[in-house]
Amino acid sequence: MSNDSGSGAADAKEADRTDRLTKDRTDRLTHAARDRTFARLRPRDSATLILIDRSESVPKVLLGRRHQSHKFLPGKFVFPGGRAEKADRLMPISAPLHVSDVARLMRQVQRPSAVKAAALALAAIRETYEETGFMLGTRARGAVRAPAGAWQAFADAGIVPDLSAVHFVARAITPPGRPRRFDSRFFAADVSAVAHRADGFFGPDAELVELVWMPITEARRLDIPTITAVALEELQERIATGMSHDHPVPFYRMLHNRFVHETL
Repeated sequence: MSNDSGSGAADAKEADRTDRLTKDRTDRLTHAARDRTFARLRPRDSATLILIDRSESVPKVLLGRRHQSHKFLPGKFVFPGGRAEKADRLMPISAPLHVSDVARLMRQVQRPSAVKAAALALAAIRETYEETGFMLGTRARGAVRAPAGAWQAFADAGIVPDLSAVHFVARAITPPGRPRRFDSRFFAADVSAVAHRADGFFGPDAELVELVWMPITEARRLDIPTITAVALEELQERIATGMSHDHPVPFYRMLHNRFVHETL
């Protein structure tokens, strides 16, 4: 058998494996138990950040358990994240997103722009701070001019977000009929990108009542949403490639009552 024939067979086998994984994930998302009896809402832009600790042979990821009183995903373990805000467009950065991530973030959106792409990554960083106390970025050499609100805490600490440390890893839209709908962008960053940590951001009266570092291979043992499990699987594949920016970014959304997978 020629090398070309062997390579072709290997490519076909890998394509078949990828197809089976994709079908499994879209089937699980479609059939996941969820109440879809709420009014139809327009999804809001949101962003979430998966912090990775690769100091051991099996990487660990940071998850937080949502307060039981929340209307959306009560008691579930999730990644830090939330809605994008106008102020996110105004925060200065020390380094931009990778050009590949910018291009993918601008696909299939209304009024795409590099500013919006950066703002989504910044939203993930801000929400991570608000829910965990972790500040991702670099130490500023001088005063930081930041918009009011949570970003002012970055300025006070002398931290400027570094978007070059952030990877765009997945996108998903909450199905219609849920009490909240989000067009969520999943980002990932190594914990070494954390420049400062403040205390007192999680507990019995906070949005996240606890934080846990879980080996990525064991995180599914927690009570996590199906999309969180899928995002972790996608992240594992990306880690296996060395967190390459050339790795495809999946986009999951529901069409005609079934989840579909597209590549950004």
